Amino acid sequence: MHPLINKQLVRDRFCRTLRSYSSQAVVQKAMARELSEIICQQEPSRSFERILEVGSGSGALMAELLGRCTVGSYYANDLVEESQSALQEVLGRYPVGEFHFLAGDIERQELLPSSLDMVVSNATVQWLHDLDGFFRKISDCLKPGGMLAVTTFGPSNMREIATIEGVGLSYYTLGELRLLAGRYFEISVSREETLRVEFTSPEAMLHHIRSTGVNGLLRRSWTKSRYLHFIAEYRRLFSCENGVYLTYHPLYFCMKKRIS
Repeated sequence: MHPLINKQLVRDRFCRTLRSYSSQAVVQKAMARELSEIICQQEPSRSFERILEVGSGSGALMAELLGRCTVGSYYANDLVEESQSALQEVLGRYPVGEFHFLAGDIERQELLPSSLDMVVSNATVQWLHDLDGFFRKISDCLKPGGMLAVTTFGPSNMREIATIEGVGLSYYTLGELRLLAGRYFEISVSREETLRVEFTSPEAMLHHIRSTGVNGLLRRSWTKSRYLHFIAEYRRLFSCENGVYLTYHPLYFCMKKRIS
């Protein structure tokens, strides 16, 4: 089981940053592009009758997919109900046959669409409590041979912040995720990369984090002394030629439900 995450806190943080997310979440947007390319390589027809997206957020993955693929019915789920308006903007550019929005925690959703051709998720499953249960639930929703394509993050993700603050998500390794997913799926693609994003200062890095909502795990308020300590330690430990850096550790998976 994943260490307990306060989903309400996560929802509130992402809700507040919904407008700034699309411009600030450069790594997550690049992951959405890459995942879409992987999907198209795995399914050259680029045609899907029924898709479910988990954690649709501001619509980055939806835009990448609909710009490449033909989709009959698109089901989008997100913890933040307000994200539906951002998805409607995407649908204005890339219409589909029909669209359904499923608000709420995917782990608590009792009724999900069935006979799906594909389920996709970008930079979301690291927030789930029970990843094995998620894989089992998604397997039940897919047609035999249906595809599950996800991105998430590995243990090196934002390690600089965890080093100073002593708190962070407990990420799965690529191998651990292969074992979990392999109980339900045949894995076609599984790979990882490490990216170092540079900022002019620790303050600029914190602005980036706050503008994407990915600080949703941190509940404590920052006192002035704690803030100044963090800034000084970050500059001391993680400086580079252009300022400071922050590590991202994306993982990519594409898999298919076993036919028998």
